[in-house]
Amino acid sequence: MQPRRWLAAPPSRWHQRLGLRLAGAGRLAATGAIHLELYLTGYRSIPTLGWLFLLLVITAFGLAAAVLATGSRLVAAAGAGFALATLGGYLLSVWIGLFGFKEIRTAAGVAAGVIEVAAFTALTALAAATPAAPGGQAGHATGGSRMLARFQAGIPHAGRAVAGLSAAALVLLGISVAAAGGPAPAPAGGTLRTATIGGVTVLTTAHGFTVYWFAPDTPAGRTATGSAPGTGRR
Repeated sequence: MQPRRWLAAPPSRWHQRLGLRLAGAGRLAATGAIHLELYLTGYRSIPTLGWLFLLLVITAFGLAAAVLATGSRLVAAAGAGFALATLGGYLLSVWIGLFGFKEIRTAAGVAAGVIEVAAFTALTALAAATPAAPGGQAGHATGGSRMLARFQAGIPHAGRAVAGLSAAALVLLGISVAAAGGPAPAPAGGTLRTATIGGVTVLTTAHGFTVYWFAPDTPAGRTATGSAPGTGRR
């Protein structure tokens, strides 16, 4: 019965590591996709942060591919560090600003933060997990290879440490997002409408005040009164 149990253990461990590889790689790719959209829709025009966003996108997709292809614990640790560093950069930009740019609370930013915490969780668990190596080779290690064998056997109590760090990161993200300011509300009179006055269609504010008024042109010239919004010109 014992040999049968020994044979059943490695496949179960292998499936667990495969699930962590897929989860970690997928979340890194999702982080890269969100930052790519942000880069294309405006962040590329921000000094310094523009090319940093592009570098972040390239790194995220590169690490995702490496984690998925190799399953290396070292690559997983690098991916976990990258996810945590990306989250830290977002929190800094929310708190005090980064390179002269202060972030506001947005749905994309919150989603990216949650995904980065999830990526950190999966990749740290993958880096700390016992590799699915057959044969109990670590048990026969002696002398100078004993420390290496212990490292290869996995980090004791890693699950609790990963859960604690992930929970702390989520709490910190929640506090930061709650304290951050949201997008500025649109001004009350910012919406333009049309109205017909004296048979002529004119632009008005949301409260019905005319923005400008014009009379039909005559051969002698053009007639216009009022000011164009935002210009102050008559």
